[in-house]
Amino acid sequence: MGVNPRQPLSRLRQLAGENKLFTGALAAGVFLRLLAILGYPGALWFAGDSYVYLGAALRPQPNLSKATGYSFFLRALLPFHSLTLVATVQHLMGLAVAVMIYVLLRRNGVAKTWAAVATLPQLLDGYIIEDEHMIMAESLFTFMLMVATLLLLWKPRPAWWKLLVAGLIVGCAALVRTEGEVMLVVLPLFLLLRDWSWKTVRGWGMAIVFAVASLVPLASYAGWFHDYYPQYHKYEITLSQGFFLWGRVSSFADCAIIKPTGKEVAVCPTQPIADRTPPGNYIWHAPYVHATKQNPNYSPVTPANDSLLTSFAIHAVEAQPLDYVKTVVKGVMLSFGFPRIAYPGAGTTYFYSFHSRYVVASTATTKGYNELPPNNKNHEWIHGGTAYSDWLSYGHQAPGRVIKVFAVPILLYQRVVFTYGPLLAVIFLVGLGGVISLTAAARRRGQGLRSALSFQTLRSVRLHWSPRGTSMLPWFTAVALLVAPIAVADFDYRYLIPVIPFACIAAGFAFAPRRAKAAPPAPSAPSTAAETVESTVPDSVS
Repeated sequence: MGVNPRQPLSRLRQLAGENKLFTGALAAGVFLRLLAILGYPGALWFAGDSYVYLGAALRPQPNLSKATGYSFFLRALLPFHSLTLVATVQHLMGLAVAVMIYVLLRRNGVAKTWAAVATLPQLLDGYIIEDEHMIMAESLFTFMLMVATLLLLWKPRPAWWKLLVAGLIVGCAALVRTEGEVMLVVLPLFLLLRDWSWKTVRGWGMAIVFAVASLVPLASYAGWFHDYYPQYHKYEITLSQGFFLWGRVSSFADCAIIKPTGKEVAVCPTQPIADRTPPGNYIWHAPYVHATKQNPNYSPVTPANDSLLTSFAIHAVEAQPLDYVKTVVKGVMLSFGFPRIAYPGAGTTYFYSFHSRYVVASTATTKGYNELPPNNKNHEWIHGGTAYSDWLSYGHQAPGRVIKVFAVPILLYQRVVFTYGPLLAVIFLVGLGGVISLTAAARRRGQGLRSALSFQTLRSVRLHWSPRGTSMLPWFTAVALLVAPIAVADFDYRYLIPVIPFACIAAGFAFAPRRAKAAPPAPSAPSTAAETVESTVPDSVS
C-alpha cells in the first residue's frame, strides 16, 4: 500500500498549528541562517584550526596538536565539493538542536510557552549562527551530545541498544572536540545516580555498557594514532595536553614559588606575570614552548616535551593551588560578564563575528585582519597542501565573496542579539531551581516582606535535592562543558556554544511538574473484592 505524500505535510501543518510560538521562533532561526548562507557563500574560517580540519579531511591523518574527528564529517561531504553545503548542514544541526530541546521539554510536561522560550538562545543567538557557518567543530559536537542526551533521557530506563548507540556517539563527540572527554565521566555517573541505580545490578550494567561503548571510538583513534606515528610508540589522541596545560598555569606560574628543577627550569616563564597575555594568546607566542634561534628544532608536541610540560603544569598547581582556583573562577566569571571583551585577544575574537569583507588593511591606529586562508607554501598545516590550496581542492571555488545585501543585515543583527553574559547567568540559576528546591517553614503569622525575612523564617530555610523531569543531567552537563576547558586551557567565548543549549534545557525543566511521590498505602479495612481498588502511578509516568 502506498503512502499518501499529503499525509506527512498535513501532519506537519497540524504540529505547526499546535505549537505556534515554537514554529514562529524556528522560522525566525531559519531566516537568519538563510541570510548567513546567502551573504557568505562557502564558509568562514578560524585561523589554524580550520586549516587543520580541512587538510585532514583531504588527507586523513591524526594530528599531533588537535583531534581530527571533525575531519571525518568534512570528508563525508567531500564528494559534493561544496563548503556552502558544509555550512548549510551545520545550520540544520543547530536548528535540530533547538527541536530536540523543545521535544524533550514537552515530553517532560513543560508548557508550550516555556519550552519555546528555552529554545530561543539556540535559535536566535547571532554568535551561534556565525559559529555554525565556520569550518569549526562546535556545531557537530553540540549536535552529537544533544542526540546522545535525548537517547538517555527519553525514557527513565533506556533500552540497552540506546545506551550502546549513545555511548558510541559520545565517544565520537570526544574526538570531534576533546573537551567532550569530560562527558565520559559525567554520563556514566548520571546513569548510576538516577533513581539510585547504583544500588541495582541493572544500573551498573547500564553504566558499564555506556562506558565501554564510549571508549570504542577513542581506542580505535588511539590505535590509528599509534600506527601513523610509530616512532612515538604512543596510543594517544593528541600530544598537546601538556602544551595547553602549560598555557593554563602560565597565567599565575611563579618560578620563585614553584622552584622547578631539571628540564622544567627551561619552561618556567620568567616574564613578569602582569606582562603576560591570557593563556589562549600567550601559548602561541611564548618562547618557552616554541622554536627559537637557540633551539630551532623544538616542538611542544613530542612525547618528551608533552610529558615535560604536563609535569611542570602539575607542579605549578601543587605549588600554587589557590592561584589556580582563582584563575579558573575568573575564567568562569568571564562567561557571565558584560560587555563581551576581546579575550583572549582581538585577533581571536575577530573571527567570531560576521564582517563586510574578509580583508581589512592596517592603518596608523588599527591592526589589519585577513580571514582568507593563507597560501604560504613554506607552511603546510597538514602536509601535502597549503590552507588556500585545500580550500580550492575541497570547495572548488575561490574564497572571499561577500554578498552585502544579505551579509549586512546578519552582521548587524549579530552585534545586538546574542546570549548576553548576565542572561546566561540567569539561565544557569533558573536551571539550578530545577534541581534544588528551597523551602522555609512558616513560623510567623502574617505575610509580606517583613515576615519572609524574619529570623525564624530564615533559620528554617532548607535546600532539598528535588529534580524536576530529568534536569539533573542537562544542568551538570552545562557546568562540566563550561568549567572543563577553562580548567585545562583557558576561557574562550567559542567554548560557550555547546554550553548554552544544555543550560537552556535545564532552565526549561525548572518549569516542569515536580515528580509525584507514591502515596503510602491506605490502612487495610474489611471489604469485598469488588470494593477493593488499588491505584499506583509509576514515577516515570508522573
